[in-house]
Amino acid sequence: MPAHRTTMRKTREILRLRWGKRLAGRQVARSCRISPSTVGDCVARAKAAGLSWPLPEDLDDAALEELLYPPQQGRPERPLPDFPKVYRELKHKGVTQELLWLEYKAQHPDDGYQYSQFCALYRAWRTELDVVMRQEHIAGEKLFVDYAGLKMELVDPKTGEVRKVPIFVAALGASNYTYAEAQEAEDLRSWIAGHIRAFEFYGGVTTVTVPDNLKVGVTKACFYEPDINPTYLELAKHYDTVILPTRVRKPRDKAKVENAVLQVERWVIAPLRKQTFFSLDEINDAIQQRLEWLNNRPLSRLEGTRRSLFEEMDRPALKPLPRRRFETPEWKPDVGVNIDYHIEFDRHYYSVPYQLTGKRVDVRATATIVECLYKGKRVASHVRSYRKGGFTTDPAHRPKSHQRMKWPPSRLVRMASVIGPNTEAMVKEVLERKKHPEQGYRACMGVLRLGKRFGRDRLEAACARAITIQAYTYRSIESILKTGLDAQPLEQPQQTELALDHENIRGPGYYTRRGEQP
Repeated sequence: MPAHRTTMRKTREILRLRWGKRLAGRQVARSCRISPSTVGDCVARAKAAGLSWPLPEDLDDAALEELLYPPQQGRPERPLPDFPKVYRELKHKGVTQELLWLEYKAQHPDDGYQYSQFCALYRAWRTELDVVMRQEHIAGEKLFVDYAGLKMELVDPKTGEVRKVPIFVAALGASNYTYAEAQEAEDLRSWIAGHIRAFEFYGGVTTVTVPDNLKVGVTKACFYEPDINPTYLELAKHYDTVILPTRVRKPRDKAKVENAVLQVERWVIAPLRKQTFFSLDEINDAIQQRLEWLNNRPLSRLEGTRRSLFEEMDRPALKPLPRRRFETPEWKPDVGVNIDYHIEFDRHYYSVPYQLTGKRVDVRATATIVECLYKGKRVASHVRSYRKGGFTTDPAHRPKSHQRMKWPPSRLVRMASVIGPNTEAMVKEVLERKKHPEQGYRACMGVLRLGKRFGRDRLEAACARAITIQAYTYRSIESILKTGLDAQPLEQPQQTELALDHENIRGPGYYTRRGEQP
C-alpha cells in the first residue's frame, strides 16, 4: 500500500537518525514514536534501494515513496491483529486469546493468521511493550525540558491587572545544571525560544533533547509530523539534536526534569513570591540571580556544585552552537492553490507555478521569506510581504498564454455575460484594472457567487449602480446588495455650468486645433 507523504517525512527522519546520527533502532523508534520493527523495515527498504545518507538533494517525496514502497504485486500482506486492542480486551474478566482470535478470524476468514501465529505475534508485541530503558546519563548527552507547575505573577503597570506567566525549565542530565525563564505563554513560539536561549545559556547543544510530551512540541494533530511538531523538528535539525519525548505514564523517563522543576519551584519561584514584578525582564533578572545561587549551591550527595559538575563533565561534551541563531518559522499545511495560481498566507497572496492550480501545498514562512512546498519539494519562494490583500507574483509562474490556463479571463467574462451586460462589464473592469488579470480572479469569482446568494437580477442591478459610481470592487457590490441599494433608482449626476466671465478662464475654443471651429 503506498505510503502517505507524512510517512515520507518520517522516513527521512528515520534515516537521518539511524545513518546520520548512528542511533540504535530502539532510540530511533522512540524519537519517531513508532515501533522498532518499523524502523528496521524502513532501513532495510532503503538499503535494498541502494540509498545512503545523506539522501540525494533531487530526491523528492514522490520519488522516495516510489523507491521504498513500489506497488505490490501478487497476494497482499495479511492483516495484522489490532494488538493494542487485544491488550486492553484481555484485561476484562473471561476474555481469552482464543476468543479474540475467533473474533479476528471472523473479520478476516480467508487471509487472517491461524491461532498459533496469532499468539506468537502477540507475544512478540507484548515483549516490546515491556522493555524498560535504564536511565544512564552520559555527559553532554541529554537536555530535559518542561514547564514548571507553579507560575509567577506579573502586574500590568497601567491597569494593575495581575496575570500568571509560565516558567520554562531545562536541566542537563549529567550535571543537573539548570536553566529557567519566564515566558509570555505556553505556545509554540515561546517553547522554541526557550530552547534557543537554553542552548545559548549552556554554550552548546546536547545530542538528545527530552521534552515531557507537551502538546506544544509533541502532537499527533500535526499535518507534517503526526507526533513531533514540524517547527520543533526543524529546530532539532538546525541545532543537530534529537527530540526524544518521554513515554506516557513512565515516571522513570521524566525523573530528571521533574527534579529540576521541583528545585526551581522550591529555590527560585517560592523565594520570589512576595516580590512585585511589572515586566518579564524584571522577573527574568530575578530568576537569573536565584539560578546563580542554585547552581552554585553545594550538592548533598555528591561533591561539588551543579556548576562545577557542568564545567567538568557537560561543557566539554556539548556540541558547538551553529553559526546563526534559529529563526522560528510558521507552518500552514494543506493550502489550496486558487484558480489564479496564488495561495493566501497572512492575508497576502503569493504565486506558485500555474500547473499547481487546484493542488494543495504546504507553506513555511519566516519573518522575511515565504516558501511553498509540494510533496516536500520547494516550488516557490518569495520575500514576505505584510501588505494585506496584496499580490506577490513571480513572472516565471505565469503561463505564456492564457490559452494554457484552466481558467483564462475569457471564461470568467462568459460566465458573467450569462447573468447580464452590467455584470459582464464589471468583470471586465476588475480584470483590466489589475497588473496581471489573474490577480482579479478571486474578486470576479466572488462577484459571480453573489448571484447565487442574492439572485441574478439583484446582482445585475448592483453592478449597474457600482459602475455608475465607479466602485469596481467586490466589497462595494456586496455592500450594495446587503443594504438594498440595488432596489433604489439610480440618480444621474447633474452637470452644472459655471457662469463665470473672466479673462483668465479658458473657454472651449482654447483646446481646438488651430484653424478649426469649436
